Amino acid sequence: MASKRQMGYKCRIAGVLLLLLASIAALVAVAVIQDTWKFKEYSLEYGIVIDSGSSRSNVYLYEWPGEKQNETGVVTEIMNCRVSGAGISEMKVDPQKDEASWNGFRECMRNVTKAIPVEKHKTTILFLGATAGMRLLHEKDEEKSDEILGSLREYLKTLPFNFQNASILSGQEEGLYGWVTVNYLMGNLLTKNLWNLYANPEGEKTIGSMDLGGASTQIAFAVQEDLRGPDYLHVKLYGYPYNVYTHSFLCYGKNEAGKRILDKIVKESSDPSYIINPCYPEGYNVTMMASEIYDTECTKKPKDYNPDRELFMVGTSNSDKCGSLVKSIFDFKTCSSPQCSFDGVEQPPVVGEFMAYAGFFYTARALGNEGATDLITFNNSVRKFCQSHWTVLRASEERKMISDQHLKTYCYSGHYVFAMLADGYKFDKETWKNINFQREVKKTSIGWSLGYMLSMSNMIPSEVKEIPPLTNPVFAGLIFLFSALTIITVVFVFVFLIRACY
Repeated sequence: MASKRQMGYKCRIAGVLLLLLASIAALVAVAVIQDTWKFKEYSLEYGIVIDSGSSRSNVYLYEWPGEKQNETGVVTEIMNCRVSGAGISEMKVDPQKDEASWNGFRECMRNVTKAIPVEKHKTTILFLGATAGMRLLHEKDEEKSDEILGSLREYLKTLPFNFQNASILSGQEEGLYGWVTVNYLMGNLLTKNLWNLYANPEGEKTIGSMDLGGASTQIAFAVQEDLRGPDYLHVKLYGYPYNVYTHSFLCYGKNEAGKRILDKIVKESSDPSYIINPCYPEGYNVTMMASEIYDTECTKKPKDYNPDRELFMVGTSNSDKCGSLVKSIFDFKTCSSPQCSFDGVEQPPVVGEFMAYAGFFYTARALGNEGATDLITFNNSVRKFCQSHWTVLRASEERKMISDQHLKTYCYSGHYVFAMLADGYKFDKETWKNINFQREVKKTSIGWSLGYMLSMSNMIPSEVKEIPPLTNPVFAGLIFLFSALTIITVVFVFVFLIRACY
């Protein structure tokens, strides 16, 4: 009788011990799940960047989760509003054109204001960045450029947003911010590791960036850390260092390059009333004013310059002649460094993949080369376009959305892009395949504006580092120790229970 009582007592003790261990295990499991699986809800934040280029302004509206280092590392573009009217560098000349530009700004900002919740207006950051058009104006007339920016600042301050600044970007800044944008959107700068911490993707290669605007063009790509010079910028993004080569060529934008080519065509002609233009399609003729070519710092005015002089251009679709004219605006020979692009500018060899956007994309698309292609195919498409009659180009289904103003330019711009990439940047048959002509990534426009916003709003911190309470080796060791003790304890209790009960 006593032995049965003793056995019952031991069974109860063992049962209590098992219940206690199970309770502890359940408590720990619930605590861990509660900590690691908890749901976080963040409100959306907003940022506005106005890209004021040489030919037009665009207003970009971005949104991102309040948790700045979101897992995808992608800020979403939710609006891109093109401001009607000319570029801001043409302000303070014609009051009617100025009014059209101001109306364009007001319309875009009204649309942007409606897209942002009212309670978020005061915290929405707003920037305006002016690029090559204003850089040229600043060189020509600093007082006028300051006056234009001053007027824009006064207007932007009246908006219900957190206005930061309106300034002129340097060419290097424009190139670097474009590079940041491309790699940020492609997910090359940030990812989460095994410990759920943000880190640079191990072994991830960055992508080079090539931007073609109206007044300038930029190239930027990461290189070896030991390379030094005025065109090398050392930046630290998310705690990881990069050495980025970036150079901007002023007066080599698509529009300014076109004016320089037209200048050469005019100088070769003795009769301004009948100028043969090999870069215009046969069947396309146009009368333009001399000011359309020479009212810029990028072309040298002739001695007998008259801005109101009429120039009659006659297209002849001569691809070879047009190609020769285009190459003549570059200097591919002068170089005092191991390797140069053009005009004596040092450049290391191009490596890795490249994203070519803005004017590069629109030119490639007009030629039928959107996306990736090869050097020979691109060159052949330029020749085919340049040898086509105007009526054929105008009637083609794939080009029906292109205006006459732009369609007439793609012969010279096709030769121009090819000469710059092949003869200038030294892309060959193999490396050309690494160029991807694109307008956007993940429904976000490619350009300097996103990279600019990220940098100016501290969305990209100088270093991202999270330190856990225990180092990884100590944490792993303790998990192993307590797991082993738990297993041993359960085994002993189970053996004790079996012996006591039977």
